Amino acid sequence: MTAKTGKSRSGASNTESGFTLLEVMFSMVIMTVGLVSLLAVMGIAMASTATSEQNAISKRLADEALESILTARETDEVQWSNIANGNCVVGTGCTTGIFLTGTQNIDLPGVDGIVGTSDDAAAGPQVLDLPGPSGVVQSPDGGPCALPDNCLQLTNYQRTIVITPVNGTLDQVTITVSYVNAQLKVANNYVLSTLVSEYR
Repeated sequence: MTAKTGKSRSGASNTESGFTLLEVMFSMVIMTVGLVSLLAVMGIAMASTATSEQNAISKRLADEALESILTARETDEVQWSNIANGNCVVGTGCTTGIFLTGTQNIDLPGVDGIVGTSDDAAAGPQVLDLPGPSGVVQSPDGGPCALPDNCLQLTNYQRTIVITPVNGTLDQVTITVSYVNAQLKVANNYVLSTLVSEYR
């Protein structure tokens, strides 16, 4: 800020103070840079929120598959030797694995109630029922997703279940859920790896 003192034409002393045009322009440039930086941070925060939701869904789908493997171990219909990769149908007495090999779409569990088996495709794609504007899921328990809930189609997600025998009573289970990040358009994987024993 500059201050000018001088005499007016009438000879009286006059003090003028204020900002020069250059000072105003400089402060506007600084403020503009700050606001643009703030907008960039907001964009990154919004992308992180979307990524966080997709990571949570991926974790949920991987956990669901692991629970299916543990459920298969607990049922009397499935022998330990059937908890492997293959395309055996549960309850038919076959000697190969019941969990499909390769990357699969996210489908509802089939008649056997176990995720990742050959009868899942007949049950149709899985839909995630999220709370609507009220914050409460309105669809009846066990019923299909309906408005006003947010019905999220899981077509962006795929799951791979790999079961590798370690010894006769222990399997290495690796579940990979793949998806494309909607904001960044980047492929991501969530990997869950654990050991599962024949013993309960």
